[in-house]
Amino acid sequence: MTKHKICVSGAAETNHCGEGALEASKELGREIIRQGAVLVTGATTGIPYWAAIGAKEEGGISIGVSPAISEKEHKNVYHLPTDYFDLIIYTGFNYSGRNLLLTRSSDAVVFACGRMGTLNEFTISFEDEKPIGVLQGTGGTADMIEELVSKMHRGPGKIVYDKTPKTLIEEVIKLIEKEKK
Repeated sequence: MTKHKICVSGAAETNHCGEGALEASKELGREIIRQGAVLVTGATTGIPYWAAIGAKEEGGISIGVSPAISEKEHKNVYHLPTDYFDLIIYTGFNYSGRNLLLTRSSDAVVFACGRMGTLNEFTISFEDEKPIGVLQGTGGTADMIEELVSKMHRGPGKIVYDKTPKTLIEEVIKLIEKEKK
């Protein structure tokens, strides 16, 4: 049986995030590994980077999906990190194309904090009917999702909301397993 691939999406620039958002993101990465899954992120800074740190501290696998065409461009043009990733896939599709590949290659997407790119990843995930987890209390886009969904008149989606990384990942994995039946 293959491992579940869980993406962590969130703000690369975190000045607006809620207090404790970075540590909560690190704990998301840890929980993904503790619960037998693989972490996937946009190979960027901020929330996804902290999730990658947590995943690696827990001894797990961390995969990054980059907007760049090569490692050189990833580092020198986008100024993105390469540490804490076991594998980086260079898409060459800039951020919007990367976001599509990132979410579609994951079994579920979990959101913490966030800005416009996070909202883009959320809408792709929602439209693709992916299992979604929202870590509440982290600020930014993540704290707006429940209200946005209620006002869009498209139904609740396959979304679980929680304030604790452990419970959130447990619930996300239940959604993934339900989808695979």
